[in-house]
Amino acid sequence: MKIVKFGGSSLASGNNVEQALKIILSDKDRQVIVVSAPGKRDDQDIKVTDLLIKYAKQVLANKNSNEIVQEIYSRYQEIANYFGLENEKVEIIKEILLNLPKKSYPNSDYLMAAFKAHGERLNARLIALILNHQGIKSRFLDPVEAGLIVTGEPNDALVNPETYINLDQVSIDPDERVIFPGFFGVTPSGNIATFARGGSDITGAILARGLHADLYENFTDVNGIFAANPNIVDHPQSIKKMTYREMRELSYAGFSVFHDEALIPAIQGQIPINVKNTHEPENPGTMIVPEKNFDPDNIITGVTSQKNFSALYLHKYLLNKEAGFTLRILQILDNHNVPYEHMPSGIDDITIIFNNEFLNDQLIDQICNEIQAMINPDKLEWINNYAIIMIVGEGMKQTAGVSRQILDSLGQDQITPRMINQGASQISIMIGTQKEKADKAVKIIYDQFFN
Repeated sequence: MKIVKFGGSSLASGNNVEQALKIILSDKDRQVIVVSAPGKRDDQDIKVTDLLIKYAKQVLANKNSNEIVQEIYSRYQEIANYFGLENEKVEIIKEILLNLPKKSYPNSDYLMAAFKAHGERLNARLIALILNHQGIKSRFLDPVEAGLIVTGEPNDALVNPETYINLDQVSIDPDERVIFPGFFGVTPSGNIATFARGGSDITGAILARGLHADLYENFTDVNGIFAANPNIVDHPQSIKKMTYREMRELSYAGFSVFHDEALIPAIQGQIPINVKNTHEPENPGTMIVPEKNFDPDNIITGVTSQKNFSALYLHKYLLNKEAGFTLRILQILDNHNVPYEHMPSGIDDITIIFNNEFLNDQLIDQICNEIQAMINPDKLEWINNYAIIMIVGEGMKQTAGVSRQILDSLGQDQITPRMINQGASQISIMIGTQKEKADKAVKIIYDQFFN
């Protein structure tokens, strides 16, 4: 059995849905289909999820929401009309939308989560209706019915292990298609909670593990995963096969096909993942597989950059002999609920790298003041224009001199790394550099190993 996931751009219109259904029906093993909410039909369009967020805000502000409900409903109605579905069969969607404000929610965050989740929930219901209209035996399966239990925050949910026990009880007939909404689960108390990012990808990975799938096919709008960002490198090579941990490393540093956390359930279940293009389904795309018995085609699988970082540099003589130095710094960060990304150090120096998502100017000043007062370093410097370059490849373990090649090629273009770090796995090298030099560094490293 295959789990198949379609993103919002693949389900944005009747024409897009028709292409997705052709893909589903071309392979009898594609039995469980995870769907996103309808995405943008063109650059000026609005995603259904964004319309639902607007709807939720209007409800919270006690504003009249009839117009936005009609706008949301029309997106589903347009797809239904494309397939000749009778209006009375689709009216249930409008009824559900109108009833959303009448339900009881613990607080505004849970209300927002429930409204957002209905982009996927209603789309799954609609696609099941369309398939049955075409004579294809299909069933809408709701996460509540399937027992997809989540904990955590209402808009940042985590899958509960109980989910996999529940999914073991799900029965699927050999000749039926099951349509499952992505992006959300249900809390132990029965409230809807959504995953933070890559929500439908996470749902697909959870089902792949819980239903013991042979393959998880993730359909998107590109021919698999490229060895570098096409916006930086012209016509980069497509990656034919890569490992889970290569994908995790690259996702963390900027690869946008998957959010890195989305892979974890499939990794835990050792389910292969195939990233494919909805518009070119015959293209083999990229296979993401376990590390065991993996034979890399290249030394480097991919190179990417992430620019949303800052760094705190500290210098203090005899730092290596001062017990509890880093502990005191980490306690300050913990007091402000600020995580750090990396902490490379020397005998007298330490650099702490942060994701800017968790910082603001006031917080930066506060942290620096407290560290200066408590640690009294000889030098304290905050570096704003910080970027991380990630070079990843299982082939690096078997090849000597990769770091030298990278540094030599960067040096020839006067790019001096601020930090270099190779993980214990030996499949990744992380380089810190100035933000404005990050794209150039990616091009240089790509050319060194792929051209």
